[in-house]
Amino acid sequence: MGPSIVLGVGGGIAAYKACELLRLFTESGHDVRVAPTAAALRFVGAPTWEALSGHRVSETVWQDVHEVPHVRLGQTADLVLVAPATADLLARAAHGLADDLLTTTLLTARCPVVFAPAMHTEMWEHPATVANVATLRRRGAWVIEPDSGRLTGADTGKGRLPDPSQIFAFALRVLAGVKDDLRGRRVVVTAGGTREPIDPVRYVGNRSSGKQGYAFAAEAAARGAEVTVVSANVSLPAPAGVAVVAVETTGQLRSATLAAAEGADVIVMAAAPADYRPAAVAVDKIKKADVGDALTLSLVANPDIAAELGAAKPPGQILVAFAAETRDTARHARAKLVAKRADLIVANEVGDGRGFAVDDNAVVVYDARGAAAEISSRPKAEVAAAVWDLIVSRMA
Repeated sequence: MGPSIVLGVGGGIAAYKACELLRLFTESGHDVRVAPTAAALRFVGAPTWEALSGHRVSETVWQDVHEVPHVRLGQTADLVLVAPATADLLARAAHGLADDLLTTTLLTARCPVVFAPAMHTEMWEHPATVANVATLRRRGAWVIEPDSGRLTGADTGKGRLPDPSQIFAFALRVLAGVKDDLRGRRVVVTAGGTREPIDPVRYVGNRSSGKQGYAFAAEAAARGAEVTVVSANVSLPAPAGVAVVAVETTGQLRSATLAAAEGADVIVMAAAPADYRPAAVAVDKIKKADVGDALTLSLVANPDIAAELGAAKPPGQILVAFAAETRDTARHARAKLVAKRADLIVANEVGDGRGFAVDDNAVVVYDARGAAAEISSRPKAEVAAAVWDLIVSRMA
């Protein structure tokens, strides 16, 4: 049997999503014991948790007392994950209250602890919840930022439980011993490829899928950073614990990135902005019958967002630029590093199945002092981790 997980389930409507999370853990070989609150059992009953986990389930410390479960669960766990974590549960954990099996387990746990909050926006933004989250993070717990979207009833806003698959991915990073060297830092990551409209149907764009940018965001969040992703036309599920700002064009990417960059410690410009845009956008779809067999477009240059950030970069902020090239990669990358006034530039060769829309990547990272670090072909998540090691070393 694999690592031992305690899955705490709070009493919110999102408790049903924890069933999918439990299935992901058990099917990947983890031994999971579910510790629901009494309120959680009103949403999903004990028979469901027992059938999915293969273990007896109770919320009280008075069952199987001879096994001292309120101590043993925390002592033997490799990870405690609470999903959903309600406002009440976060408050009890922050103040060290221990009146059921889950809260006593949180006090006895000496392993990593992750909370995945889910609640209404007003509850998440209340000063009491803000203070409780800060307390838990200060003590070393991971508190994932909730998603924005549809909540209970007709309400929408921030407070939605992230997708179970993304919580699972986050938990695996923590379980693997991810560093928490970005705790308390603010990070901005751009991802994807921009699209410049020609008419209401067509656009000028590029092949970027956003996979590498999302890997950078996921790694930063797992290391404890507050992460904002400016996402250009990415169809991937957002990593757990990040705030996503969706954009389409380079102009929108510029506006959103400049706004998010205020006060950021690190900016990772992994997106692929279109270098040019049509000088004029047709109001209606361009018809072949009207233009014939040849369509001529007049293009104008888009702003260089990384260069603009580099020129205005405040002391202490780190700017990471990117260079996707098909030839003379080192020469082009070093020139861009200087032109954009970046601290690091991540260069990779693209085309022939490399770089775009694939799961692996190979890059060379150049810095302003002339050093180069080669990161051989590996999954993009591992590339992101290696580059973050370089970034953090500069921050230190």
